[in-house]
Amino acid sequence: MSDSGIRLLIAEDEERVRESLKSFISKNAEYVSEIFCAANGQEAIDIIIRHNPDVMLLDIKMPVKSGIEVMKEASAIGILPRTIIVSSHDEFEYAQLALRYGAVEYLLKPTGTSDILRAIWAACKREPFRASEPKKPVVPAVMNRFISNALDYMNDHYPDELTLTIVAEHIGITPNYLSTLFKRTVGCGFTDCLNQIRVERACDYFVDNKIKTYEVAYKVGYRDEKYFSIIFKKIKGMSPSEYRKNHER
Repeated sequence: MSDSGIRLLIAEDEERVRESLKSFISKNAEYVSEIFCAANGQEAIDIIIRHNPDVMLLDIKMPVKSGIEVMKEASAIGILPRTIIVSSHDEFEYAQLALRYGAVEYLLKPTGTSDILRAIWAACKREPFRASEPKKPVVPAVMNRFISNALDYMNDHYPDELTLTIVAEHIGITPNYLSTLFKRTVGCGFTDCLNQIRVERACDYFVDNKIKTYEVAYKVGYRDEKYFSIIFKKIKGMSPSEYRKNHER
């Protein structure tokens, strides 16, 4: 275990329980260097993506997304922390699903604080932590698949009113994670990438001098001709009219 300690996520919708756990662990587990808290499943996913915690205390029943949904999504993108389920539900189905998606322990409420500390310590001991090593990156093949699906969708629907959220929902990941993937794998943000796709399609239309600039703008997804012209010049280094003149048939 590294001298810098581990990063822990507490995902629990009951504020009193969440804050009590945070306070107790911070006072009694010196090997825990940082504690993040989430009040619902979506917050848990966002924290996992932004901070990549080492261990997660996760409640099964939470608003927005359940604990099982959190595990499924984090597992799908390759960044599931070592997960300890702390739940008031003792049905076999819940435990079975949690273990299937990678939980290392399943504790039933009410759970003694000593049991929680023991579970966290056991999760930490599953493999050593080294501060000098970077956090395990998301599997490139998974990243590439998500980006490929996103780009395919954008290329097919560029005339529509596309947003990061719409594309993320279509491919089954969170907007925050999709935004991160664009920066890591494409080298630019979602909006810049969408503008690039639309401008390239506009260039195809400009080969035909019969189509007006405002018509081209509308065909590629812009409802404001002036804004389209600004974006076009930023990407191509010339105005739409200059481009059209330079590429006349």
